[in-house]
Amino acid sequence: MQVLPAFTIRTMTLDDYDAVIALMRATPGIGVRDADSREGLARYLERNPGLSFVAIDARAPDANAIVGCIMSGHDGRRGYLQHLLVLPAYRGQGIARQLVAQCLQGLSQLGIHKSHVDVFRDNAAGQSFWENQGWHLRNDICRYSFVSNGNANA
Repeated sequence: MQVLPAFTIRTMTLDDYDAVIALMRATPGIGVRDADSREGLARYLERNPGLSFVAIDARAPDANAIVGCIMSGHDGRRGYLQHLLVLPAYRGQGIARQLVAQCLQGLSQLGIHKSHVDVFRDNAAGQSFWENQGWHLRNDICRYSFVSNGNANA
């Protein structure tokens, strides 16, 4: 009898949109905005090919059961990781760490060696995860946002 790994990680595609957005909406600490539309994700994946990933439960009846995801991209100098999440039933198995590692490896291959992640102030679990992975909280900068179309949900 062949023993299958508990999960596999593959590159995210636009076909994953519905499952990923459902995970995001169901996960506390993850924000969903207009920029997370199907069109927005299509632009993001096209601009940052091979840098966003999903985790699949290899044991699930549905061979495409997405249990985690992460998106990453870059501006040519710095990497940006976004929307890391793993379903609660799958946490503690190293899935999030492997998703992050995939992103950092892809960014490194492009010459990007410093990355950033934004975590909501009220997302204690997210903050704890990143700190436990060796990421450092920045207190020397403030992030400001501007939305050119006036839509605060963008």
